[in-house]
Amino acid sequence: MKYTATKISKAAAGIATFVLAAASAFALCTALSGCSGKGSDGAGSKVLYLYNWTYYTPDEVLREFERRFGCTVKVDSYASNEEMYSKLKAGAKGYDIVFPSQDYASIMIKQKMLRELDQSKLTNKGYISPLVLSKATYDPEMRYCVPYYYGAAGICVNKAKATGTYERTWNIFADPQFKGHATMMDDMREVIGDALAYQGHDVNSLDDTELAQAKKLIEEKWKPNLVKFDAEGFGKSFASGDFWLCQGYAEVVHGEVTEDRWENEIDFFIPQEGGPAYLDSMCILKDAPHYELANEFINFIHEPQIYAQFLDAFRFPCSVNTEAGQYMKTKPMYEASQMDNCVLKEDVGEGLDKYNTIWQDIRFSD
Repeated sequence: MKYTATKISKAAAGIATFVLAAASAFALCTALSGCSGKGSDGAGSKVLYLYNWTYYTPDEVLREFERRFGCTVKVDSYASNEEMYSKLKAGAKGYDIVFPSQDYASIMIKQKMLRELDQSKLTNKGYISPLVLSKATYDPEMRYCVPYYYGAAGICVNKAKATGTYERTWNIFADPQFKGHATMMDDMREVIGDALAYQGHDVNSLDDTELAQAKKLIEEKWKPNLVKFDAEGFGKSFASGDFWLCQGYAEVVHGEVTEDRWENEIDFFIPQEGGPAYLDSMCILKDAPHYELANEFINFIHEPQIYAQFLDAFRFPCSVNTEAGQYMKTKPMYEASQMDNCVLKEDVGEGLDKYNTIWQDIRFSD
């Protein structure tokens, strides 16, 4: 989903320093508090450990799994693929299931960080949308990854604060009525990808001219109106009224804004020109202590009635499971068709250095 790493390449060459630092921090954390002690209950106990994105695991779904399988589910959360990946590479043990986005799923498969799924347990895999599965080119047979959610970041506007009409494109961030009350994510692939999409280019472009045009748009038109680039706190700031315009994920804002405000105050949309999309998957880690239970959980999620509960919890549209829509009880915040022009962020390999250089210029320019 989500906040894509800013410095990981296909060969993971750019992460060595980061992982070394994370390893030191992780070792200190372990020494002080035993924070790596997952699985201390023993491999035979029925406790399933999930490592998932923040705002991404409905309690009611977990409680139903616990009731049905006579177990306990514990969840740790992360705010970015980079955070998840670096913690695992630094030596964190005991997690059973992790939820990487497509570029990291590809990296983790190649680095043999994942265990093959027990296909005999995946009796609900027939409900996975063929269209979504066709996008999972890194694992089209679901040997390691079962799609969890296909989505995209969008734009959230506080209609009560807007002083006039606004264009429903990424160029809304150039609108002076939101100056001093706007934010975009601290995520180079998302922000640069939005600028590329608005200008009619591929969100994975490595063309120097196209990237230069995107940089110019962000620096000269969008950034002057922004308070900051914010990958984690924008939901709370939007809910409090500090931000009137946000680029971000619907579930983050939904998790902070009370239900009674949505209909009259909140406008969430994905621009027609599209933008970067994400495909998050459920994967079992290579050293998962509860392999059988983990397979059961992955299959359980895609029971149509259960998956409908997941969608209802976040007001997501039904993009992955072909049958869950008929069991939904809430109206999605946006329609799945709004993502028709979105494109998955790919692992661009060493080309990521181009994005990183541009992003540093954008972030630290006056």
